Amino acid sequence: MTQRMDTRFAKLAEENRPAFVTYFMGGDPDLKTSIEIMKGLPAAGADVIELGMPFSDPMADGPAIQAAGLRALKGGHTMAATFAMVRAFRETDKETPIVVMGYYNPIYQYGPERFLDEALEAGIDGMIVVDLPPEMDEELCIPATKRDLNFIRLATPTTDAKRLPKVLSNTSGFVYYVSINGITGAATPDPTQVSQSVAHIKAKTDLPICVGFGVRNAEQAAMIGRAADGVVVGSAIVSTVADSLTNGIAGGETVSAPLALVSQIAEGVRNARA
Repeated sequence: MTQRMDTRFAKLAEENRPAFVTYFMGGDPDLKTSIEIMKGLPAAGADVIELGMPFSDPMADGPAIQAAGLRALKGGHTMAATFAMVRAFRETDKETPIVVMGYYNPIYQYGPERFLDEALEAGIDGMIVVDLPPEMDEELCIPATKRDLNFIRLATPTTDAKRLPKVLSNTSGFVYYVSINGITGAATPDPTQVSQSVAHIKAKTDLPICVGFGVRNAEQAAMIGRAADGVVVGSAIVSTVADSLTNGIAGGETVSAPLALVSQIAEGVRNARA
């Protein structure tokens, strides 16, 4: 599984372009629709897929992702359904890396060993567990890496030189740099600050650095992608699903709207270093 992630980033490095990492919420607004969205992401331009695991109390997420998680939970989405989505995706796509992203409570309730075994069997390549710091590596990180599943850590603008080595320890796949102080989608990142921070992290690790939180359009993605190895977009994609539901045109539009936005932003990512 690690090889799939490494292969994708190596290929993009040869092409001298950043990865486009797309986040969406599993089960939003329902299982069938979210599977259709997931299957359409690679053709729309996604290089790596982050699959959100819904949770009732997501501390790092802004209103858009919080609402998406609640819609999914209200619709009956479960951890088992998340794995079912990945299995359905892998029926036709064996190459695109998949990272599940969420919080430890649902994993703990499901059973960490069971979670890791089923993640590997389904075809998941890694995980981002927002509320598990390095001090708790024995809980999930070490068992995951022993199964060859990437454990991807978050670095932030407040991660100082003393803390950074701890954050990077046992991290694999890529490092997720949170470009703003605050929750997802709350502000626009400063490209100059991001460039400096990415350079600082790169001096300490050979892992790719992907930047997210606040990137909403092709222009912003291009600016971030000039320095970063990957650009992560989540809230903007999730918001298109909510907009389609609010406008009363769910169904085809709920699938086509996020994929259209992904296609637009993918152009910005591809042209970041042109």
